[in-house]
Amino acid sequence: MSTRAPATAAAASDVPFLWGVSTSSYQIEGAAFEDGKGPSIWDTYSHQPGRIVDNDTGDVACDHYHRYAEDVALMKALGVGAYRFSVAWPRVQPKGRGAVNEAGLAFYDRLIDALLEAGIEPWLCLYHWDLPQALGDLGGWANRDCAFWFADYAALIARRTGDRVKRFATFNESSVFTLFGFVMGGQAPGIADRNMFHRAIHHVNLAHGGAIDVLRALVKDASLGIVHNVQPCRAATPTPEDVKAAALFDAYWNGAFADPQLLGHYPALIADLMEPWIAAGDIARICRPIDWFGLNHYSPLYMRASDDNPIGVGWGAAPDSVPRTSFGWPIEPDGFRDTLIDLSKRYRLPIYVLENGRSNPDVVDDKGEVNDPDRIAFLDAYIGAMNEARAAGADVRGYFVWSLLDNFEWSSGYSQRFGIVHVDYATGKRIPKASYRWYADLIRGTASPSAAMR
Repeated sequence: MSTRAPATAAAASDVPFLWGVSTSSYQIEGAAFEDGKGPSIWDTYSHQPGRIVDNDTGDVACDHYHRYAEDVALMKALGVGAYRFSVAWPRVQPKGRGAVNEAGLAFYDRLIDALLEAGIEPWLCLYHWDLPQALGDLGGWANRDCAFWFADYAALIARRTGDRVKRFATFNESSVFTLFGFVMGGQAPGIADRNMFHRAIHHVNLAHGGAIDVLRALVKDASLGIVHNVQPCRAATPTPEDVKAAALFDAYWNGAFADPQLLGHYPALIADLMEPWIAAGDIARICRPIDWFGLNHYSPLYMRASDDNPIGVGWGAAPDSVPRTSFGWPIEPDGFRDTLIDLSKRYRLPIYVLENGRSNPDVVDDKGEVNDPDRIAFLDAYIGAMNEARAAGADVRGYFVWSLLDNFEWSSGYSQRFGIVHVDYATGKRIPKASYRWYADLIRGTASPSAAMR
């Protein structure tokens, strides 16, 4: 376990603290071709041989589409106050524009109603990477029109759910799906083109700003934000080439979205590269007031110069002394603490940690239980680091574990388990892990999620 202060030893604050869990549509829902849903770029990508470990797909995943009531019951028993999930755009609008799929909307109605009945606040993310394939065929995020199609989609969801949902995020991890999808490989749509990458960055930013305006206009008492994956980018070696590569990657990974959205400009290192795609009025459309900053954080990134992709940056290795998860990701809770402090100073918004957790080679033992002490130690250390950041003045108001369920982990398929609930992918059976019980005890030990960090 961590040598830090216990996870329950929270910094004092007048703002109630919120405990939650997170998932995403393509990773858990399944039902990929049922009830009128259209294909997404991830349906297409995962069916291309060799793209995903073991050629896994999200066709069934955790079958949450059919088993959502069971999953809501697990959340209620866990004691969380909120659940962040995403809507699959092609489930509600099969071609990404035009005709609406009532069956898809009805599924999210059922999910939201079940959450509210269980006393769990729904946090709805509009986009967690599963772009309708019909829009992908038109260029996807490299097409400027996609920003306006997204605003129309945001209006559809706002009108349908805004009477019950007040917490909305526009995007999850824009830097990840643009970098991996358009230059570094490993994610849909699987393109390597620097100009398309830069266009995609700008058009996602435009889409964010347009969606914020739509949600603000259509949802009374809306609380709006966006979810960024922010991680320190360090040079893998002290060579000038690697130092320069790490700085450039930091500009793309940590600044290309948050800076224009919240500060009104692109990072200096990439500003000239973005300039050809900026039209008059774009920055004003992008930089719209929001209510909170959603943070996903797992580990620092170690970068090196590379000729393997169009931006000249590749993955390096952390020092041998740094412990790692089964995914090979460094475990450095101090980096989490420092990130929270830096973000609070830079953007001056309340922060909700909307993803944090670790992969583990979890197995069901002969008693039918899943013991995951490494995950418990990780969560304890990182929540302790978060408490240190709060004590230092960071305005952190919530923490959501990634993830409620073991799920489809993108290009790694089902080889990595992040859930605090084990999923047997052959049968769909759910087994709460030891970390689930630990998290429930953490929440109950502070009276209730809403009073956890007073």
